[in-house]
Amino acid sequence: MISLIWAMDKDWLIGKDNLLPWHYKKDLLYFKEITANQTVLMGDMTYLSLKSYYKNRPLPFKTIYVCSLKDESYPGTILVKDIDSFLTNYKDEELFVIGGRTIYKLSLPYANRLYITFIDKSHDGNIYFPTFDLNDYTLLKETIDEPLRFTVYEKVSE
Repeated sequence: MISLIWAMDKDWLIGKDNLLPWHYKKDLLYFKEITANQTVLMGDMTYLSLKSYYKNRPLPFKTIYVCSLKDESYPGTILVKDIDSFLTNYKDEELFVIGGRTIYKLSLPYANRLYITFIDKSHDGNIYFPTFDLNDYTLLKETIDEPLRFTVYEKVSE
């Protein structure tokens, strides 16, 4: 199963200069709860951002795939050069796509499940989630903790 997880404000903003444009402790704890000890896929900029956040501590994931056009991989990660081929052939346990924008855009057609934290505010930033039709998904779960709304959607079977 391919799952995407992200938080976005009411304008679909997800980032500011490769950082989160907000700090909501409950959202960070939710992200950690869902993704800890899981298999994740991210772009190299997201990887570098997380490494700077975690300083010298290891990232809290079971397996880390980093999608990059570069030929070098990062210690403790598996390099993915062809994201379409990787996602088409991925058959293991749930894979969480955790960013950034380009990786989300390329992964969205493969997504079975979406973990979206909606933030009912506007923030300052420059990176927006790619547009898609949420009507292609069914709401499975929703928890409201203003200004946050934690949701889980599953793709409608065709």
